[in-house]
Amino acid sequence: MTDTTTDQAARSDAPAAEVLDHWIDGAPAAGASDRTGPVYDPARGVVQREVRYASSDDVDAAVQAAARAFPMWRDVSIAKRQQVMFKFRELLAARAPELAAILTSEHGKVTGDALGEIQRGLEVVELACGLPEYTKGEYSENASSGIDVYTVRQPLGVVGIISPFNFPAMVPLWFFPIAIATGNTVVLKPSEKDPSASIWLARLLQEAGLPDGVLNVVHGDKVAVDALLEHPTVQAISFVGSTPIAKYIYEHGTAAGKRVQALGGAKNHMLVLPDADLDLAADAAVNAGFGSSGERCMAISVVLAVDTVADAFVDKVRERMSKLTVGDGTRGTDMGPLITREHRDKVAGYVDTARTDGAHVVVDGREHEIDGEAEGFWMGPTLVDKVPVSSAVYSDEIFGPVLSVVRVDGYEDGLRIINDSRYGNGTAIFTNDGGAARRFQREVTVGMVGINVPIPVPVAYHSFGGWKDSLFGHAKSYGPRGFDFYTQEKAITSRWLDPSHGGINLGFPQHE
Repeated sequence: MTDTTTDQAARSDAPAAEVLDHWIDGAPAAGASDRTGPVYDPARGVVQREVRYASSDDVDAAVQAAARAFPMWRDVSIAKRQQVMFKFRELLAARAPELAAILTSEHGKVTGDALGEIQRGLEVVELACGLPEYTKGEYSENASSGIDVYTVRQPLGVVGIISPFNFPAMVPLWFFPIAIATGNTVVLKPSEKDPSASIWLARLLQEAGLPDGVLNVVHGDKVAVDALLEHPTVQAISFVGSTPIAKYIYEHGTAAGKRVQALGGAKNHMLVLPDADLDLAADAAVNAGFGSSGERCMAISVVLAVDTVADAFVDKVRERMSKLTVGDGTRGTDMGPLITREHRDKVAGYVDTARTDGAHVVVDGREHEIDGEAEGFWMGPTLVDKVPVSSAVYSDEIFGPVLSVVRVDGYEDGLRIINDSRYGNGTAIFTNDGGAARRFQREVTVGMVGINVPIPVPVAYHSFGGWKDSLFGHAKSYGPRGFDFYTQEKAITSRWLDPSHGGINLGFPQHE
């Protein structure tokens, strides 16, 4: 989230670029603001389009469109809402390659990774199709004489979603299918760095039969975010992003009386015990550390290797890294570019920090051969061994392809380091000892745990979210907790009188 607008004068001699509009009330909308920002092709290092930055008035227009649509959509039957979700699922599955091309173009991730992102989002759409099971109330007959008590779940109203750049399709799909299926209307603010996927999804939902105004998309920076946080009609906010901004979203959203899901950053650890299958662990570390160029909140960025196996583990990881290809995501490479030049430079700077702090740089990703345009935002896979926990390379969420190895004495030492971390998003242990694994899953203070699984992202029917500074509040995303978040429970106490009712009684009701 930035508050930086485009320097139009700096590009005044360039050809006029396509400008991506907002999506309000079922149609493109230019809005009232004249501010725009650049959307890059990170594999070529060039601006491919501009995106509009919403003003507070533009956000208000989207919220008002959602508010007008809410009474109608709330009253649409569950069966009809299901039909829209089923059709959306069918269209999204059939046209996934089209969306994957957009992700590769604006984010830079390779085609296979883009298709995988869409597949994980599809799982939540499929979950949303099962909304009757998750929104059923409870019924108690004859709770008191002739009185029945039951509960119903009802939508909140207009909800806001603020999503990050690293998963421009999957993270919105974590939220809006459930929000819409349960009868809410939505204003989505995607990342301004790769916004086109959200417009594509909005158009696809319209094709699936979603009425106008139920899903609206506004682009922009902090102005748009604050407008959603402060708007009195918005009942809830869902957010995924860095920890400082998640904390900001949570504090300001709750202060404004809203429900807030605020999922923050991570520094995910993988503990490798001496009895682990080192080939499996090395494969996992490379896959989880360098997939999507490390721009994942669930990436493994720290391996805690027990001293007795650390040398062998590092050698196996280095050997696998030598086979990775980096370049344009359309060329069949393993890794694409980072999202912006500024972010690439920041990530690359951690290599120098590592050397300054006494760590051993085993592989310097700045020297990796690139299959792509020279101006792309490239950073190859980087491996740093013997990282001190006092180093920023260990403590910071680098959000790039930098894998740190911290050597530990054993299980207790590794567990202590993980539990001392300010983050608690995901973690993993690699071992063939069932007792150690069971102890780890009980003792570790992290919200999502993998046992010989490096990226323990829950399937759609379990909820996603971490602990500590990785989640503000208690509201996790998708799964059962997602349905809880987007609905509110109403309890109804009912009595239908027969002709011989008991008459007036001013006393407090008592059981007979």
